[in-house]
Amino acid sequence: MFRIVVQESRLTPTSGKVVANLGSYDPHGKVAILDKEKAAFYLEHGARPSDRAARLLQGEGVKLPKWVSLSESKEGKLRNPEKLRKNQPKEANPEQPDVEREAPASAEEAQGPEAAAEADTETKEEA
Repeated sequence: MFRIVVQESRLTPTSGKVVANLGSYDPHGKVAILDKEKAAFYLEHGARPSDRAARLLQGEGVKLPKWVSLSESKEGKLRNPEKLRKNQPKEANPEQPDVEREAPASAEEAQGPEAAAEADTETKEEA
């Protein structure tokens, strides 16, 4: 959540001293809650919105003054586009060998290697 505030330019954003609280913006839900009348008042009296704040105000229907200029939308660039899965060459599906399991020849093989090891120790004890 972000707060949309009016603040003097001489103060740092972390000072906590704001002139007016205009509303909030939730970037996850893309929901902006603004006091449009207050925003229009401060814009008429010389408040300079940041680029993102100007876009939010414009999206909510607040009329921006002519001197407010919005930069063109930015497109993110990929660092390594060749590594994307969609840009990898398609692999041919290798033929899957048909693995048919043969029936075990004896009961020891059917029970697995642990049973076979136990059977070996029993035969050694008898001998």
